Amino acid sequence: MTFEEKTVSSERIYEGRIINVRRDQVTVENGLSYREIVEHSGGSVIAAVTDDGQLIMVRQYRKPAERVMLEVPAGKIDPGEEPFDAAVRELKEETGYTAEHIELLTRMYPSVGYAEEVLYIYMATGLTPGETDFDENEAIDVESYPVKQLYDMVMAGEIEDGKSQVAILMVKERLAAE
Repeated sequence: MTFEEKTVSSERIYEGRIINVRRDQVTVENGLSYREIVEHSGGSVIAAVTDDGQLIMVRQYRKPAERVMLEVPAGKIDPGEEPFDAAVRELKEETGYTAEHIELLTRMYPSVGYAEEVLYIYMATGLTPGETDFDENEAIDVESYPVKQLYDMVMAGEIEDGKSQVAILMVKERLAAE
């Protein structure tokens, strides 16, 4: 039987620009315990598919991984912003593209063991190229790859970013069903 933990008390132990961390005291099956939880406003992820079956990708340095990563475009949802609006904004900012159609594929918790972050994964089609509008601290290369090649890269362990893995696998399946 699964035991549902109840929060007894909660204390904010860190407040940052992108994340906050709180420490919750919770009931567990044999008494009380503590959970450290990362609070994050969530993000929107965009799998942008060109008319010829290419997926628009971004390549950027990621400090936590200490290396350059190949990813689908994504970004943080601003306070009061809807996930769909964040997807439209991030697609334009990071790639320059706008989309005629944007459809929600799924939502996911990337690290459910310690973070409440939710990612909304969208597929964008009917793309029109334009100018990027990177944030002042972003250095991004925009590239495109055939979906099949990206799928093979995921399966070979060459794409390690979780949100990108999910987006690529879902887009491949979606396109195969059409």
